[in-house]
Amino acid sequence: MKRRCQRWTVQRIRLSPQEKHLAATLKTNHREELRYNVLFYTTVEDLRCSRVFRLNLTPCGSTICSVYQETHPDVFVEVSLSRDRQLLSINCSSRTSSEVLLIDTTTSNLEPFLVQPRQTDLLYHVEHWRRWLIILANTGPGQEYQVVQAPLSEPFMASWAPLLAPGPGTVIKDMDVVGDHCVLVARTPASELALFVVPLTHPEEAYTVQLPSWACAIQTKKPDLADASVFEFLISSPVHLPVSFCLHPEDGLLLSDTEERSSPENHGNYTTTRLEACSQDGTSVPMTLFYTVPVEGLRQAPLLVHVYGAYGRDLNMEFCPEKRLLLEQGWALAYCHIRGGGELGLSWQRQARVEGKHRGVEDLKACLHHLFSLGVSSPALTALTACSAGAVPVGALCNEHPHMMQAVTLQAPFLDVLGTMEDPNLPLTLEDREEWGDPAGNPKHRLTISSYCPLRNITPQCYPSMLLTAYSDDARVPLSGVLKYAEKLKKAIYTHFTVKPKSGTCTRTLSHILSKQSLDLLHVDAHVYSQAYYSEGMLFSQYDN
Repeated sequence: MKRRCQRWTVQRIRLSPQEKHLAATLKTNHREELRYNVLFYTTVEDLRCSRVFRLNLTPCGSTICSVYQETHPDVFVEVSLSRDRQLLSINCSSRTSSEVLLIDTTTSNLEPFLVQPRQTDLLYHVEHWRRWLIILANTGPGQEYQVVQAPLSEPFMASWAPLLAPGPGTVIKDMDVVGDHCVLVARTPASELALFVVPLTHPEEAYTVQLPSWACAIQTKKPDLADASVFEFLISSPVHLPVSFCLHPEDGLLLSDTEERSSPENHGNYTTTRLEACSQDGTSVPMTLFYTVPVEGLRQAPLLVHVYGAYGRDLNMEFCPEKRLLLEQGWALAYCHIRGGGELGLSWQRQARVEGKHRGVEDLKACLHHLFSLGVSSPALTALTACSAGAVPVGALCNEHPHMMQAVTLQAPFLDVLGTMEDPNLPLTLEDREEWGDPAGNPKHRLTISSYCPLRNITPQCYPSMLLTAYSDDARVPLSGVLKYAEKLKKAIYTHFTVKPKSGTCTRTLSHILSKQSLDLLHVDAHVYSQAYYSEGMLFSQYDN
């Protein structure tokens, strides 16, 4: 008897409450008595997903089987659905390579098949369109992202055909397939966001959709909630409320809530300016500056400088009500897009990875110099803020040029780079060696890390005032490193003012702080408390949740 072909459809996809499991529900329409659900999910161990399981739910009971297991310790695994819900993908990614396996949900065979085996420095992401794979891969000029396509039946790299490569200076940030169109989020040479739309039936008719010049962040609507023929997204900036847009790719029509776009409450009198600083090696480093005061008054304006510069990630520039409040109170806000981040593409990260990490510090220094030379604030009115890995360039700059800022705030800061990367038993150490290097196995890497590690380069001198916040159960940034940094910094400043007593602001600050108890208690809210350690110009807070 000839076997009847079964067709599988995805009913829904759900994320667990703690965001540790992703479940997809599949159903076959072949004979009612054979109908059952299938769930695919991953599990988290030591901050990393390495296995994919399938849960079969039938009228007779349930069974769990392993679908995929990753053996490389530096690879993260996740599962996702294509926008048309016909393919379930198992994405296996390290910091420098990708490997994708697909499960065709339209057939009865739910076994994964490989798109392209991983190879060093090959990154790719897969979408689906009419039995074709639309692939975003870093196979373009300079190993930047471009769009290629391949038949679903022949997914290997040898079958990849170019579909669209961005022009010089343009960087593709994200990709989606909407109906018969590929929609790309891109950053232009002017550092502005734009959309590239490629009709998949006629790629030569690709066109560009300009977004408002103030747009700094874009968030696309989840595929399972969006109209299949419309690209829905939000744009915002640190000081602009999110605005909802809908793009109809068929005719390029871009729609939004007119009242929301024109509302004075949403835009205010905020000026958004994009600047470039020249770093030590001649590289132009982009910055985004927000202010409300007249240009001639910027010299007296307090300045808050934001920085990250790691893992190829863009600096977070989504709307933040606290930042807009600062702007309304006369502050200027600067966002420094230093190397190590992803604002200017994959090469921007590669330049400040492992042995190039010092470039991020040089970029940050150049940005501050450029702002001050333009008449924006002054060192005495400048504060720097960063979180996690963004604390590395800030901490290094504090050691090398503490006079360039008055205050620093660091949230869950990564300060003991050398100690963390030397310990392979810590979560993420093995995975992060592609970013920071391997000081335990490579003497050159050790020397490089030692040259900029914030904890290792503390010296007796006058440091800016500091607020450090850390979490006792943070597996990503060990609390021990933050505590070591706080203690060593306190001793260094005490030594400086003991050996070289000075008059002025630093001495007055020292006397004021040393008059306090070394340990005080600050109440944050009903569920969080903070132990505040006061030292010379420094406030350290440890949060438990």
